[in-house]
Parts: sequence; structure tokens; C-alpha cells
Amino acid sequence: MSDNELFEQSFTIAWNVLERTGELGEPIDTSRILSDTIIGMMRRGEKRRLLLSNVAIDEYRRRPIRPVQ
Repeated sequence: MSDNELFEQSFTIAWNVLERTGELGEPIDTSRILSDTIIGMMRRGEKRRLLLSNVAIDEYRRRPIRPVQ
């Protein structure tokens, strides 16, 4: 699996979980947090898709996000 595929799959998993649980906030903020977290971990060598997505979800939940209006 390429890095692009790994990123896309991890991001999609995280996004879908947040959407299903009703936690999805402002799309631009959500995208930035999930992307930054996943890319940062991948740069440090992480390749486990579910770990990438789960840590991104946890990071998202720790940050204040504006609700969608």
C-alpha cells in the first residue's frame, strides 16, 4: 500500500467515525486536525492504518472545534 493510499484510508476511517457519532465539526477544521495528525505520525514511520485513524480521532476530540451551523 502506498503512503497516499494509507493516508486516504486512515483519514476516511477517522472522518466516517466522527460523522457516525455526530461529532463531526466544521469540515475545514476537522480536515486539518485529522490530516496534520495522520501526516505527522506517518512521517515518524507509523504504517498501521487503524492506529493512525484512532490517534487522529483522539486528537480531534481533545481540541475545541466549532460546531457546524
